Amino acid sequence: MENVQYAEELVREFLVFRGFTNTLQAYEAELSTEIGRNFEVDKILDLVFSVYIPKYQLDRLLSIFSFLKQCFTSPADTVLYTALLKLEQSVLRYYVVNALKSGRQEKVVEFFSASGSYLMQKREDWIAWFAIPYIKNPSLDPQFRMYFSKEWSDTLVLSFRNFLSGIFNGTRIPALLKISTEKNMIKCLKSDIKQLNNKLSELQALLEVKEVELSLLRRSGNSIDSGHKNLLKITTAGSSADGQASSGVYEESSTSSIQGVDSHTLSSVKSRDEKLCDSSWMSNAENEQILVTEEDFPEVKVDFQETFLGHNSSISSCRFSASGSNIASSSTDGTVRIWTYDSSTPSSKNATIYCGAEVRALSWECRSDRLLLIGTANGGIKAWNADAKRVVCDLSTSKDFPSVLDLKCSPVDPVFVSAAASRWHGSTIFDRTGFASLTVWHMKTWKPLSSLLARIHLLLLHFASITMGRSWQPLQQMA
Repeated sequence: MENVQYAEELVREFLVFRGFTNTLQAYEAELSTEIGRNFEVDKILDLVFSVYIPKYQLDRLLSIFSFLKQCFTSPADTVLYTALLKLEQSVLRYYVVNALKSGRQEKVVEFFSASGSYLMQKREDWIAWFAIPYIKNPSLDPQFRMYFSKEWSDTLVLSFRNFLSGIFNGTRIPALLKISTEKNMIKCLKSDIKQLNNKLSELQALLEVKEVELSLLRRSGNSIDSGHKNLLKITTAGSSADGQASSGVYEESSTSSIQGVDSHTLSSVKSRDEKLCDSSWMSNAENEQILVTEEDFPEVKVDFQETFLGHNSSISSCRFSASGSNIASSSTDGTVRIWTYDSSTPSSKNATIYCGAEVRALSWECRSDRLLLIGTANGGIKAWNADAKRVVCDLSTSKDFPSVLDLKCSPVDPVFVSAAASRWHGSTIFDRTGFASLTVWHMKTWKPLSSLLARIHLLLLHFASITMGRSWQPLQQMA
């Protein structure tokens, strides 16, 4: 009932808007005399069989069937559409029979003149009917006798009634009646969305409270861990001198294994080893005290996350380019891939580079995204031109240092530094680390400018703090 009332208001609003005053008056009059608000099939039958056919209103009769055909446009309505076509054919034949019974042969001729092209689409059903206006007594003709009987006309009216009742009282609902249902559905959806937003706000507030509690727990845990570390430093400080002494013994026993390194150079490396180990212990102790007093970092919120696939083995390193537009990642299977994580950035530099050995180091040129340096475990250093997508230079470290540890490009000058390690065997970690070589290369001539020999554990302490453009000169002085 609510849907019908809402639809009536929509019709009334439309008639007022268009200025159809006569139609509005007739509409109001019919509404005032209406008893029920359901589909009135008898009124449709009266309109067809008591108005359109007796008054020979052929255009309106055809229009009502055109309207009904529009209701069956989906493939699922094939059966109903076929039944409607048969009813239309019977109603049009009844129109012809009624005109002949009334002695209006001219209306029959007018019917075939106006609808001849449409009827000829079903030639086998209507070809004989084109001669009926010229038959003297068609009601006695065996081919047309059935259509003049009262039983046939009563059966037609009953079939038409059942068809209309079935489609409008059961399977078909006018579009105007659906508007109210959809309106109520939208109203319910908006209410559900509002409730969900309120629930989301509550959960977000609860999450913030839990994050604060978690931060407090982490802070207290860090304080306890730092206290334990400081206590461990104090109890183990006395054993550092013994470790340094054992390190010195190794230096003396390993001088015969390195070609081109004299006793003076090794003794100077030994003295620097002892001094830098002491200074590094003091620096670590100071850092532990700083960790006790500094506040926790705020929680990191991820605004963008995307997963890149393509490597077949473990990823060993990854680096952003200077502009931050490209990412280079390396794998232990000897491949390097260049990615573009932002869809708005051109992907022209994306590539897969096959290096033939495990990749240990990556470094982008600091002044542009053009060059990518790649260091491998077999001592190779490749310079990849991202614009041309090819290797522009393939360097190699010396045979005494066949494994590249790290690469760094200068942010100022066209140079880069490489750290390459020798391969040693031993029982302790210091015995296995061996020696390493720092080499500064020029990125235009691709030739080495200077090199430095050092123990690897000393090299790792200082390599991260080197500032290119001026760092390799003090390292030369250390050598």
